[in-house]
Order: sequence, then structure tokens, then C-alpha cells
Amino acid sequence: MLSLRKVSLGFGGPPLMDEVQLEIRQRERICLIGRNGSGKSSLLKIISGEITADSGVIEKSPGYRIAVLPQEVPQEKTGSVESVLHEGLQDSSLPAWDRDLAVERMAADIQLNPDEDFAKLSAGMKRRVLLGRAAIDQPDLLLLDEPTNHLDVASIEWLENFLQRYQGALLFVTHDRMFLQKLAQAVVDLDRGRLTRWEGDYENYLRRKEEWLNAEAKNWAIFDKKLAEEEVWIRKGIQARRTRNEGRVRSLLKMREEHRQRRQRTGNAQIQIDSGERTGVRVIRAENVSFAYEGKKVIDNFSFDIERGDRVGIVGPNGSGKTTLIRVLLGKLKPASGAVVHGTNLKIAYFDQLRDSLNDQATVQDNVADGADVIETTAGRKHVISYLGDFLFTPDRARSPVSMLSGGERNRLLLARLFTRPCNVLVMDEPTNDLDMETLDLLEEKLAEFKGTLLLVSHDRAFLNNVVTELLVFEGEGRVQSCVGGYDDYQKLKVHQALQSKQVAAKNSTNPPTGARPQKVRKFLNRERWELEAIPGKIEKLEKHQQSLTEKLADPAFYQGHANEIAEVREQVESIENQIMKKMQRWEELEKLKAELE
Repeated sequence: MLSLRKVSLGFGGPPLMDEVQLEIRQRERICLIGRNGSGKSSLLKIISGEITADSGVIEKSPGYRIAVLPQEVPQEKTGSVESVLHEGLQDSSLPAWDRDLAVERMAADIQLNPDEDFAKLSAGMKRRVLLGRAAIDQPDLLLLDEPTNHLDVASIEWLENFLQRYQGALLFVTHDRMFLQKLAQAVVDLDRGRLTRWEGDYENYLRRKEEWLNAEAKNWAIFDKKLAEEEVWIRKGIQARRTRNEGRVRSLLKMREEHRQRRQRTGNAQIQIDSGERTGVRVIRAENVSFAYEGKKVIDNFSFDIERGDRVGIVGPNGSGKTTLIRVLLGKLKPASGAVVHGTNLKIAYFDQLRDSLNDQATVQDNVADGADVIETTAGRKHVISYLGDFLFTPDRARSPVSMLSGGERNRLLLARLFTRPCNVLVMDEPTNDLDMETLDLLEEKLAEFKGTLLLVSHDRAFLNNVVTELLVFEGEGRVQSCVGGYDDYQKLKVHQALQSKQVAAKNSTNPPTGARPQKVRKFLNRERWELEAIPGKIEKLEKHQQSLTEKLADPAFYQGHANEIAEVREQVESIENQIMKKMQRWEELEKLKAELE
């Protein structure tokens, strides 16, 4: 359906893409991965036509359509959900009378009221609308660049389900390993300008890529040994030069050039976390803590003990109060009631979700060393450029202002700044956003070695599974539930609780207490209420359109026109009649359901 042939792109220095090749077939789900700055977003932009490659050819089947889910939500976007969804049908071949129905179906699919104001939605809900806009006309290929960034777990799981049902092909970039594992049928790896395709899921890619890298290292070792032998030969004295083979000389020159062109893999950040002196056994105790913001209850009667060595994850929807809980536990916010008590000898390091501790106008090195050339680290005195090199900043990048950094670089800089001093309580608010997978794996490894206490806010389910030993989960109206284990353990607990609730409900329905009202299976959903309220207006709109078409058909002069136009109007009338009948049936279904559940 789509293929790239010998595509190259560079911006000075080594090329981001060096004659890469790629084929995308119908309904494939492919994940594009690579280190930060390797060119993944640029490749998506080449495929979408946003930028032009330096060379190469992109071939598409006739009529092949591509849509893009942007990485950033546009702040200036206004209008209703319905109007934003309609934007995805501007170039559609759908007849005009079917577009409203397509928008209505998509609004139901993304579980949003079409009349809602887009600007007032949360970032996660805006991302849903933009996805609906991209997918509404069923493009052949959907491009997604970091679609899970800044989404809460519930939104990520909804996105997974939506994309698993999608009938077109997907090419997506993500750092969310669980999202990747659930969706990808193949992995395409952009590494040092080369694009390599690996069939199968992420686990298969990891295994085969490691085998490939080991083979590459062995081949390079053999090559380097041969090159060293040839260099010794060429440098021999007069006797050797008499017998010099010119073909061998040309071969040596070729080997030198091949060695010069070799591109080493980007190294891993050298993260070291010094836990320093130990805290007391009890680190933080929360006793009946409550907190409200502008009259909204955020934390309600919360009690919890954090002891030395605990690794506590905090999970919940965006806006539920996770960061607020962190700030209350750290003493940065005073609870409305209850008390927070700190243990002894706490040295707290706080990784801020909003990156407010970085000065955008100052250079990278000044953000770490405050103008000094040498800094004191847990390993001793070190030059700031050398220290930043451990976090993959080149000398030029270290002297650049922070405002020029990518999201992943900003995260690495904050980690570099955070770990210059010992800490025995490490608090991290969304540390995984924008980090590439190699850095994520390394951070997991270092957190596993950390001897202190960890509080972690994250939506990365794999990261939570691999790092924390207990979860605090926001479940609405200020309730915070604790669960031993990681995210998968919490999911098992919810399944167990749901099963117990069903058993209780079944028992109550067969033997209801005297005078008690039978327990409802579920409530009448908000989206069903919105749909019910909107149906009369939609039927009225369809009937007006139908009336205008019927009047046109009743005019004898109309039949003097083109036969195709006459047939099209008749088809429209028939289509509208079917739509009205379906909406009348749906109206009746919803009214009946509402009466049963309320």
C-alpha cells in the first residue's frame, strides 16, 4: 500500500536516515522506535508529506489516504466536539447527508457529547477528539506520535481498545512498553540512520535485536583485528614495500574508510543515585488527612504509613489529586484536617512533573552547576561538562539554553540535576514522559538498586510493575485505595472485587430484604442521556432536509435536469427516511432504558 525507497534525510552531521526502506501493508500495526533525536518524528513527517526527504521515493497506491494524530494538543483550537470531528470529513467522499451520521457515530465511539466545548475539555479528552477527527473517514494509514504522552491509565487503555478495533494500518511512535506490546504486530527500529523491520511483538524484537547487536560487535572485532594487521603490514620497511601488493593497498584504504564511516550506538546515561544516610524506620505518616480545592474534595480522610525502603506508586485520572497528595505528604501543602508527620533525617529529592525547577533562559550546564565549572557529586568532584556527558549531553548541547531542549532532554537534565546530591527519599512525579526506552530501562534498574524510600507518580504501567511494591489509587471523591504490588496486581484486585459485587448483587436480587429496592445492574450513562436529549433535534433536522428534497421531487421542472442528479436526490430521500426510522427506534430504546434504571 505504501513504500519508501532509499529515503535519506539529514540536517548536518550524520544523516538521520541513510537510504532507508520501508513497506506498509493493509491493516498492519507497526511501532517505530529509536533513541531520542534519532529521527522518528521526522520519518512520520516525511510519510505524511509535512516535510520532504533529501532523496528517495515514496510510492503510494492510488487514492491512498493518510491521517495524523499530532503529538501536541493545539491550544488555539475552539468549537464544539461535533465541529472538530467534522474537520476530518472535509476531503471525504461521503455524501453530505451521511456526514452527520458519521460524526454522531464517532462521538459515541469516543464517548463524548458532540455539543461539548472542545476548549473546556481536559488534555486527555481533547486527545480523544483529535483521534476521532483523524480516524473518522477511515484513512488507509493513521500516524501517531507518542499518543499516550500525558494521558492517564484509563485513557491509555481506552486508546488501546479503540486502536485495536481500527480497520486501517497504524504506524506509531511510543515509549509506553505495555501499549507497544498490546498493539504492535511488527517493530521498525531507526538506529544510526538505518531502518530495520522486526516481525512480531516487542518481546520478540528485544530478543532478536540483542542477538543482532552481539553479532555486530563480533563482526566489528574481527574487522578491527584484520585492519590492525594490515596497518602493521603497510608500515613495514623497504623489504615489505618491494613485495607490496597494490590490490592489498587499495583494500586497506577501503577498510580505513569503512572504519571511519562506522557509526557507534548512542551510549546509555550513566545514572547514579546515592541514598546517603538512612532515615528512621518511619518516613512519613498520614493520619486522617483531608484536602479540598475550591470546594472540591481531593483527599478524604486518608491514612497511610510510609516506612524506610517502601516503594509506593500513585495512580489516578488526570486532575484527581496525585500531585496534590505528594505535596501534602511532603509538607508543601497544609491539609484541611488531619496531620502529616515526618520521620528523622529525611533528605528529599523531588522530580517535578512541570519541570518548574529548570531555568529556560540559562544554559544546560548552568542549570546543574549554577555557573561553576566543577560540581560535587556523590562520586566526588567532577567537571560539569564531563558530568553532563554521563547524561548524553554533548559539550555543545551542554552550553545551549534549556529552551532549545526536547522533552526527553529536559527530563535527562532534571535527572542530572536531581542526582548531584545524596537523597534517602526520592519523589518522582511523571519521570517517564519523553524518555527513550533505553533510558527508561536504565532508570528502572537504578531505582531497583536505590536503598532509600521512593514515591512515584506514573501512568506507565510497565514502569509501575517493575519498580513499586505498593500502589495508592485515586478512585473518585477523594477516596484513595491502597494495594500491595504493581499495576497488574491492582487490576487483579479490581476483577476480584467486581466478582464479589456481582455475587452479592445476585444474592440480593434472588432474596431481596423486605421493603428493599432491588439493586440496579447499572446507571443510565451520561452519554446515553446526551444521546437521548439530542435525538429530537436531529430528527427535526432530518425531516426538514427530507421536506426540501420532497418538494424538489414534486416540481415537474426538476425532471428536465440530469438523470444522475434525479437518482441522487431519490437516494438521499430514501437514506434520510432510514435514518429517521433508526433514530425513532433508538429514541424508544433509550426512553425505555431510562425508565428502567432511574
